[in-house]
Amino acid sequence: MDRRARKFIALCASALIGVYGSAVQAELSPQQLLGKFLFFDEDLSEPAGQSCASCHHPDAGFADPDTHLPVSEGVIPGRFGGRNSPSAAYAVFFPEFSYINNVAIGGQFWDGRAANLTEQAKGPFLNPVEMNNPNKATVIADIQASSYVGLFEQVCGPIVDIDAAYDCTAEAIAAYEGTDELNKFTSKFDLVMAGQARFTRQERRGRMLFNGRALCSQCHLSGGMMGRGGMGGMGGMGGSSDPVLFTDFRYHNLGLPKNTEYPLDQQPANSVDLGLGGVLGVASENGKFKTPHLRNIAMTPPFMHNGLLKTLKEVVHFYNTRDIPGLWNPPEVAENVETRLLGDLGLTSSEEDAIVAFMLTFTDGYTPSGGSGGGHGHH
Repeated sequence: MDRRARKFIALCASALIGVYGSAVQAELSPQQLLGKFLFFDEDLSEPAGQSCASCHHPDAGFADPDTHLPVSEGVIPGRFGGRNSPSAAYAVFFPEFSYINNVAIGGQFWDGRAANLTEQAKGPFLNPVEMNNPNKATVIADIQASSYVGLFEQVCGPIVDIDAAYDCTAEAIAAYEGTDELNKFTSKFDLVMAGQARFTRQERRGRMLFNGRALCSQCHLSGGMMGRGGMGGMGGMGGSSDPVLFTDFRYHNLGLPKNTEYPLDQQPANSVDLGLGGVLGVASENGKFKTPHLRNIAMTPPFMHNGLLKTLKEVVHFYNTRDIPGLWNPPEVAENVETRLLGDLGLTSSEEDAIVAFMLTFTDGYTPSGGSGGGHGHH
């Protein structure tokens, strides 16, 4: 079965779940429900066949289900983006992009080029390596031909101005991405924090390392700090207003080697991905990419902005051993490399495994075994 057939079957299954999960759907506002229709609509690409969910699928932590490729294929076969698709889940918690006193915080995409989720949602429709629409009018025409055009006009008004209708489309998608369908906070970590589950010995060991010698929590904050513009009150930490997202919302150059794997080897010869520096035109930001949140991280391989690392074990091993001669290729961008928090941490393989075990507790849908208190109903 080819990739498109697998995706079609998976999306059909999701649609059926959506139909029968009417109780959940009823909880969505008209704008959020419109956003859901738009998010899953494969007719909004040119040609038809790719939706937002194609690269941000619920079964893959709202990232790309094609785990065998480092980057995502667009609706045109053989056209690929240059980066690994980040998860759309929990993205709503990243604050609006700001660059103050030489510190970048928040924003969307790996390089922060979209200030917020609404701006992010405008990009893929018109990107030739994604949904490949020639212009906004093509997208709006497809919406006018859809079964939910009545809902669209209820939310956005009569379609008389293409730009206004396109903006309303993006706002609806962003609204859906802010719902608890994407931001569930039902992981084992959440239940442990709420006193409804317990970590295993290995998970506890991993948590101590994550917050201690491994230095993970220096960037992947594990204490509920939201940063600027956070959206409090949306669950996690047993009802705390500061849900734990495991990110500092900032940008770092981890010294990651260039990925020469197909299809990234089709990029222009000698091209270098400058990340944030390329967006800002600021050399001191070259090679820096946004710290992703770690929720559902086990569901979203491959990892890093270029999909270079295939397993969580490999990610932890890279952080642990990057600076040991002969183990890794040199950084793609040699300047601005973070040297304080990773490189030669001296962790054993067993300690790396414990950190991975802790990160596996970040996956939504956990139900405690044995019927112990309060954990039922998280599917």
